[in-house]
Amino acid sequence: MILYNVTISIDESIHEEWLDWMKQVHIPEVMATGCFLENKMLRMLNEEAGGITYAIQYIAADMPTYELYQQEHAPGLQKQTMDKYSGKFAAFRTILEIVHQTK
Repeated sequence: MILYNVTISIDESIHEEWLDWMKQVHIPEVMATGCFLENKMLRMLNEEAGGITYAIQYIAADMPTYELYQQEHAPGLQKQTMDKYSGKFAAFRTILEIVHQTK
C-alpha cells in the first residue's frame, strides 16, 4: 500500500475557514476520485511560529492507483487550493510505501 502525505502550513488568519473547507470540500473531493481507501488529517503539535501545520494522509492500494490520481485528478484539485488560498499556505508532499501495519 502507498501512503500519500501532504503537509500544509496554513496562515493563522484563514486557519478556521481553510480547516472547514478541507473537511467539508477538499478531502471529500479527493476521496471521491476512488483512488484512496482511507484518509487521516493530523495537526502538528510542535509548530513553528507563523503558521499552523497539518499532515493529511491518504492510503492508496498500490502505486498504479496513486499514479492515476496524480495524472487524472491532482492537478485540478491542487489548482483549486492554489486559487482559493494562494500566498496563505506552504505545502510539500511525500509518498511512502507501507511495509508493515498492525491494527
